[in-house]
Amino acid sequence: MVEKEEEKLQQGNIVVFENVTIEQGRVCIKDVNLSIEKGEFVYIIGKSGSGKSTLLKTIYAEIPIEEGFAEVCSTPLVGLKKRNIPLLRRKMGIVFQDFQLLKDRNIFDNIAFVLKSIGIKDKKEIEQKVVLALKNVGMIEKKDIMPYNLSEGEMQRIAIARAIVNDPILIICDEPTGNLDPITSEEIVKLLFQINKDLNTTILMATHDYIIIDKYRSKIICIEDEKIIIN
Repeated sequence: MVEKEEEKLQQGNIVVFENVTIEQGRVCIKDVNLSIEKGEFVYIIGKSGSGKSTLLKTIYAEIPIEEGFAEVCSTPLVGLKKRNIPLLRRKMGIVFQDFQLLKDRNIFDNIAFVLKSIGIKDKKEIEQKVVLALKNVGMIEKKDIMPYNLSEGEMQRIAIARAIVNDPILIICDEPTGNLDPITSEEIVKLLFQINKDLNTTILMATHDYIIIDKYRSKIICIEDEKIIIN
């Protein structure tokens, strides 16, 4: 069963929504139909309050879907039970605007925490995975540092390392450059594109940084007037 699922993910779409309505508070996105293939880099754009974060939360099952068809990483979302949500999230990494690093432990332990939380206990395996993730984001020399000693750009690199440490199929980035200056923002986007290329990891990035979008072109999903527009 696992082998068949992996084969499907290698060949097919990572995200599929058909005739889905997404609602949270005042946000409503109607008739959502989209498909995202393995290895794609996709921007999600729209005005503040249009539903960018709401769409992402639906994809990682923070917000339930009541009707239509939705599948992420071969996991059906409609009717997904809460106890099965952690199994879905093991297949993905999430990068937030505000980093969400644990302030009471160093960088190595911040990233190792992800692996321990999904049941990995072997210390050698944890060390190998953490070191590789830190090397992939150019931060291996910071592994013993506490988060409060890092710049915001460095903290976001650590957040990306945390997101990729378990070899995810999908990385979701919710305004990852929102707290960063323009130069650092560009460095983070270049890093995400490099990860997308080197690891063949599908990346969804919500953003309102149109300078970045214009410079680093890729597929765009626009949310406008409660509708999804794909460019």
